[in-house]
Amino acid sequence: MSNPLLSDWDTPFGIAPFDLISDEHYAPAFEIELQRHREKINAITSSQAVPDFTNTIEALEVAVVDLQKVLSVFFTVASADSNETREALQRDLSPKLAAHFSSITSDKALYKRVADCWMRRDSLAINEEQQRVLMLTHRWFLRSGASLTGAQDTRMQEIKARLAVLGTQFTQNLLSDERTWFLKLEESDLQGLPDFAIAAVHSAGQDKGLGPVVTTSRSIITPFLQFSPHRKLREKAYMAWVSRGANGGDTDNRSVAKEILALREERAQLLGYANFAQYKLETEMAKTPDSVRKLLLEVWQPAKARANSDAKILEDMLHADNIEGSLRPWDWHYYASKRRKTEHDIDDALLKPYLQLERMIEAAFACATRLFGLQFKALELPLYHSDCRAWEVTRDGQHLAVFIGDYFARDSKRSGAWCSAMRKQAMFPSAQTPVVINVCNFAKSEPSLLSFDDARTLFHEFGHALHHMLSNVTYESISGTAVARDFVELPSQLYEHWLELPEVLAEFATHTETGDPMPTEMLCKLLNAASFDTGFATVEYVASALVDLELHDGPAPVDVMQRQAEVLRDIGMPEAISMRHATPHFAHVFAGDGYASGYYSYMWSEVMDADAFAAFEEAGGAFDPERAKALEDNILSTGGSQDAQELYLAFRGKLPQVEALLKGRGLM
Repeated sequence: MSNPLLSDWDTPFGIAPFDLISDEHYAPAFEIELQRHREKINAITSSQAVPDFTNTIEALEVAVVDLQKVLSVFFTVASADSNETREALQRDLSPKLAAHFSSITSDKALYKRVADCWMRRDSLAINEEQQRVLMLTHRWFLRSGASLTGAQDTRMQEIKARLAVLGTQFTQNLLSDERTWFLKLEESDLQGLPDFAIAAVHSAGQDKGLGPVVTTSRSIITPFLQFSPHRKLREKAYMAWVSRGANGGDTDNRSVAKEILALREERAQLLGYANFAQYKLETEMAKTPDSVRKLLLEVWQPAKARANSDAKILEDMLHADNIEGSLRPWDWHYYASKRRKTEHDIDDALLKPYLQLERMIEAAFACATRLFGLQFKALELPLYHSDCRAWEVTRDGQHLAVFIGDYFARDSKRSGAWCSAMRKQAMFPSAQTPVVINVCNFAKSEPSLLSFDDARTLFHEFGHALHHMLSNVTYESISGTAVARDFVELPSQLYEHWLELPEVLAEFATHTETGDPMPTEMLCKLLNAASFDTGFATVEYVASALVDLELHDGPAPVDVMQRQAEVLRDIGMPEAISMRHATPHFAHVFAGDGYASGYYSYMWSEVMDADAFAAFEEAGGAFDPERAKALEDNILSTGGSQDAQELYLAFRGKLPQVEALLKGRGLM
């Protein structure tokens, strides 16, 4: 029987034929495509022709296409709809992939050809985009250890293989903890919960064949912490949330994180860097750990001052409820919600019916239509899960992309929200349009209602999707979100601003039962409270970013939890607030290298997104067509074809200062 992963996909828009793909198809497809890729690499290195851009750099771009096609399908499914078979496949594949690509970057004959092209780049008669691809390719080989020889080369390959195993182990340990923990609730425990939260805990319980339960899904546990008057239950739920990955036994991630940090340090030192943070940040906009630390500490001080001031108010509310002692982390959401209702007259139970998932999807689409002329048409396609939905994206009648939305939490999906491309835009070796996926973890209920933070997440991930959809470059390696890590969050965070526009909410924030728009008074209160509790949100984020930085900027710690505690002590972490992501469940940092030493990038990008939205406001308003065109031409369509700083300067004409962020967060 033929393997659909290895066949040409005669499907609408070349979408993967998910209805034909079974788990049994993956392993043989991996083996075949890894071998084919190696053969294509051998053909490049065995060529007797003088190395040039076509026979070396473009040949490398072409060689990986078929392998990437298979891998993109598997990793999409493995992250969003995992099972025991897929987890076992991932454990088996990760070291194989690491070894495979290590063998390529350590191929001295191949590196010699790439280096030869780089040395002769001025005589190759290639355009600016090709110059950029050549530079990035050469840099990738160097930073992967291509110039290492002998024992150092061997050790580098061993480190990469082991890191791949550990990253997969970290992810699967975390998923296991998230999948297995739940807190059973009696009907009396539902007291104080609004209808939408009650519906969510019942739905979560039904999935497990039980009555109502609290799980570690953020869209379930956060409302529970906000509304449950049962302090003991809040504490149980909160401790389960912050203890993920640190519960002992086979799924404990503390020793995994320790080994990852040690191997990253060794890897960096083999390449001549003092530590991993210096290695990692060299190619980002920030460039150095000191630049990152400076930004974070500039924000930390005003954020901590605000948080401490807020904590005193919340603790007074706690004491007013005849509870002795200090405010604890499982109290913050509960009393902050009460305070918000008192000070801003905002009741989330009354607000949430106006934030329907369907209407927020429409809002995200409508803003893209007004800004960039995009149109969205629902498609009926077989996808990897029944929760998934698809749309064709067009402009002026021309097909641009397929967009897939996978919005609901389930046990088989890892936590968080993300955007990925199963196929990226490119013009070489032939024109291909992107297939883009947004994955979220919203509570599944009928109707599906979002918190305002959920709605912001939806807009955030759709901003990433636009970066893929509007990409217009030649080579896949620089397409879409293939940019500096501290630049990649600019389009996503910038797009969040359109959710907060009164005209957008007035049109799309409609009541689930009556269809009436959100009352003007409620809308004004919601927007006026935009910076409410910003001290808390900023502190929990910056603490995580600083811990990430300090874990990597210096000797690898002997005890990761002790080092985490030292960093928090040194910055004066408020006792009533925890890190947003503690080390044992910090998947951004330990599931792979992507955000390692780079969790700060959300804040680095926020400095730019605040300034970038100001550019719209200074022009003709949020939907100013000239600013929208400048955003597309200089940032959204350009991918990694130019240096990130150059792209931002082309859009804005100047670089922003941290004051834009502090003002946006209401911290100055």
